[in-house]
Amino acid sequence: MSNQQEKTELNRGLQQRHINLMSLGAAIGVGLFLGSASAIKLAGPAILLAYGIGGIAIFFIMRALGEMAIHQPIAGSFSRYARNYMGPLFGYLTGWNYWFLWVITCMAEITAVSVYMEFWFPGMPRWIWALAALIIMSAVNLIAVKAYGELEFWFALIKIAAIILMILLGVGMIVFGLGNGGTPVGIGNLWQHGGFLPNGWKGVLLSLQMVMFAYLGIEMIGVTAGEVQNPKKTLSRAIDSVFWRILLFYVGALFVIMSIYPWNEIGQKGSPFVMTFDHFGIPYAAGIINFVVLTAALSSCNSGIFSTGRMLFNLAQQGEASPKFGQLSKSGVPGTAIIVSALALLVGVVLNYLVPEKVFTWVTSIATFGAVWTWAVILISQLRFRKSLSIAERNQLAYKMPWAPYSSYLSLAFLALVIVLMAFSPGTRIALVVGPIWYAILIGVYYRKGLHKKSQMHLVNNDKMAG
Repeated sequence: MSNQQEKTELNRGLQQRHINLMSLGAAIGVGLFLGSASAIKLAGPAILLAYGIGGIAIFFIMRALGEMAIHQPIAGSFSRYARNYMGPLFGYLTGWNYWFLWVITCMAEITAVSVYMEFWFPGMPRWIWALAALIIMSAVNLIAVKAYGELEFWFALIKIAAIILMILLGVGMIVFGLGNGGTPVGIGNLWQHGGFLPNGWKGVLLSLQMVMFAYLGIEMIGVTAGEVQNPKKTLSRAIDSVFWRILLFYVGALFVIMSIYPWNEIGQKGSPFVMTFDHFGIPYAAGIINFVVLTAALSSCNSGIFSTGRMLFNLAQQGEASPKFGQLSKSGVPGTAIIVSALALLVGVVLNYLVPEKVFTWVTSIATFGAVWTWAVILISQLRFRKSLSIAERNQLAYKMPWAPYSSYLSLAFLALVIVLMAFSPGTRIALVVGPIWYAILIGVYYRKGLHKKSQMHLVNNDKMAG
């Protein structure tokens, strides 16, 4: 391998187990452990339906991504696919959008860290913990990608084990009365407090913003395509398994929580997970689970900084960001891109200082807006990707989107519904302002600096070097 290649190619240091756990780790974070409480307030027990409906859309989005990623496993993933099948402007917007999306998401994660740390240090200002989390996770991301994958593997394993344990203990209480004096709790709480749909379908619809935020991160499997060993085999397995695992963890965990507690009591005393384990009378249970949900937030933030660094690296390769972001450290990670992303996250620390009570709703709604753009671009790129193939080539695809193209069109309609619903809640309406302003700024920069010409030249040069 030449020196030039060593400087511009990411190391393929991620294995099957890293990818499986990283994608679970990215998606199972603050959306489940903290955000689920606010979603339950809106929909009541019917939140299970909301996760199921959202999960079907995510399943098709992941299959659409898999169809392209397995056919063409490249760094930048959906940003590059958007460029190839929708045009350079959309590739540019999608890359910068995904960077922005994960910066915002990490703000939610470090906000959650500050909330969880209040359990042990109730008098400390939240912004201190947010800053500490940011510094630690940024340092981890500057390690070689294999070391990062290893750490994320164990991070994710801790929270997955906690969720499985909670589901098993919860089922024991529901069926056998474990931890409840031998009296089975049953599942009556799912309909005894205003019915299964206490706030009607309106509540279910309004909860979709937080539900979709919870699924955010599952698409990160595509971002790893440039650094995974044996991408075709690894990515297909990861995409097939990760969706069902996440759906099981979300729906299974919330089913148990809402069976044990009346839905209108959840969220009044911190995370529903802490409440549930504390109920079993296990010594220091609340502290142990608080530690688990703390590592969950750190894990998701860890994955977010990973994603932002890789997306800036890809944008630099396309000539749509500073060439400095395309430089790799000796350990093969885009160090400058990671550091700049971490500096952008300082805004989250400032928000935790200025508006600690509002920051979580604000950043999750803005992140969901960005996620919907990403998912919509994946679906549209896949539709155009299919159109670019002959009938024979479509039949030979190693990994296919089921019921195409109708599944893609239905998923796009669902994503449009989520955006419309954001206008109906004062807390989420801010996303409909911040999102379009961000895109307008990006488009202005794109044409003012002539990036549409530069990006084309960079891709031609990269293709020549690859050849």
